[in-house]
Amino acid sequence: MADILVLYYSAGGSVRRMADLVAEGVERVSGAQARLRTVPGVSVVTQTAAPAVPAEGAPYAQLKDLEDCAGLALGSPGYFGNMAAPLKHFFDATVPLWLKGTLVGKPASVFTSTGSMHGGQETTLVAMMLPLLHHGMLIVGLPYAQADLSATRTGGTPYGPSHFGGAADDLPLSDTERALCVAQGKRLAEVALRLAK
Repeated sequence: MADILVLYYSAGGSVRRMADLVAEGVERVSGAQARLRTVPGVSVVTQTAAPAVPAEGAPYAQLKDLEDCAGLALGSPGYFGNMAAPLKHFFDATVPLWLKGTLVGKPASVFTSTGSMHGGQETTLVAMMLPLLHHGMLIVGLPYAQADLSATRTGGTPYGPSHFGGAADDLPLSDTERALCVAQGKRLAEVALRLAK
């Protein structure tokens, strides 16, 4: 089985819901399975140790999850057009994998949710690609052959699925946003299986 890591940070819940949908898309591909992981929050005041196992939801990611995966879907809320600090903090600790070239040639995709319609969705997605490109990963976007990409009136980009969650992160994902998340997971899994041959 190709293990596809769906790694995310979610503050208000939208990115977590998107991660579940991406994982659903992965699971629709025969020979692929999704591994959901998250990262702990970080403090701006001081470093604090987080418990090894979250009280609910996905377990915290470890470097081994990246080593073992056949592909990676990375999700984050957008903060000022960039990924969330906890996810950046996690990737800053992946230098040992970079030194070994562990992720070179593995496919990766990205997804995001923002609090405003023009809240930097595309810049957040591109910013999330930067460490993946440094690791030598192959970016898998959403082609316009995916009809929902042209039909969406909410979130969705060729760079990856996106969602407009509202200032309180209380807006549900639209049908097209949901479909795009599932399509991204499916596409990533299919590419990972092709590359594994």
